[in-house]
Amino acid sequence: MRILFLVIGIIALLMGLVWTGQGAGLIQWPEQSFMINQSQWMWYGASTAFGGFLLIMISRKL
Repeated sequence: MRILFLVIGIIALLMGLVWTGQGAGLIQWPEQSFMINQSQWMWYGASTAFGGFLLIMISRKL
């Protein structure tokens, strides 16, 4: 269970950071993405990254 939480947490953290970067317009990849410069994706990404961080912390406590 510990490894599962850690792996899912890392994936969620990285995915959330990419979404945040795309929403902020910092990551322009892929070129035609509907997420680029859309502030709602900054919030979705930040929430996902925070959830991933929490899973990583939980996995360290188990």
